[in-house]
Amino acid sequence: MDQPENSLKSRIKSSAKPAAKKKNQLGYGIAVLIIAVIFGIFLANIKAPLAVRWMFGLAFGFVLQRSRFCFTAAMRDPVLTGSTSLLRAVIIAIAVATVGFSAIQFAAFTAGKPIPGNISPVGIHTLIGGILFGIGAVIAGGCASGTLMRVGEAYTMNMIALVFFIVGSAFGAYNFGWAKANLIKSAPAIFLPDVLGWPVAFFGQLLMLFAIYWLALWWDYRKAA
Repeated sequence: MDQPENSLKSRIKSSAKPAAKKKNQLGYGIAVLIIAVIFGIFLANIKAPLAVRWMFGLAFGFVLQRSRFCFTAAMRDPVLTGSTSLLRAVIIAIAVATVGFSAIQFAAFTAGKPIPGNISPVGIHTLIGGILFGIGAVIAGGCASGTLMRVGEAYTMNMIALVFFIVGSAFGAYNFGWAKANLIKSAPAIFLPDVLGWPVAFFGQLLMLFAIYWLALWWDYRKAA
C-alpha cells in the first residue's frame, strides 16, 4: 500500500512548478540613486533651494512608500479591516503639528505681530468638497499622497486616478472664482484661539485628539478580540 502512495507523491512533486525566483533589483536601485544624485547636482547649479526641495521630496517619498501612509486608508481601514494603525498615525501627526504651529502662532501673537498661517472659511463648500473628495478617494483606492506613491510603484489604476486628479483640479481651479463669490465669501473664518482663548483652544484640541486616539485603540483591540 505504501508504494502507490509514494509514487503518487513523487508525481505530484515532479508536476509542481518550482517557485519563481525573485529578481535582484539592486542594480536598478543603484542606477536610480545615481540619476537622482546627478539631477540634484543639476538643480543645485540652477538654484540651491531646488536641490533642497528635490532631496526633501525623495526622502518624503521614500518614507511614504515604506510606511504605506495614506489618509484614505486611515479612515477606511477601521471600517473594512478593523485596523486603526494608520488612523492613529494621522492623529499623532496632527497632534505634533498642533504643538509646532501653535508655538509659532503664539510667539507671533505675544510679540504683537500678524499671526502666520491661512485661516480658511468653513461652510457648505467644505462639506461638498469633502464628500466629493471622499467618494473619489475611495473609488481611486487612495488619497493624493497614496495615489502618488502607487504611481511610483507602477499601479495602472492609480495612474488613471492621477490623470483625473489633475483634470478635476483644473476644473476646480477654473470654477474657483464662482465658488469663492457664491459659497466661500459668505462663510465664516473661525480661529479657535479668538473664540475660546489660547489655553482652551490648544489644550482642548490636544485632549480631543487624545480621546479619538484612545477610541481608535479601543476599536483596534475590540476587533482583534
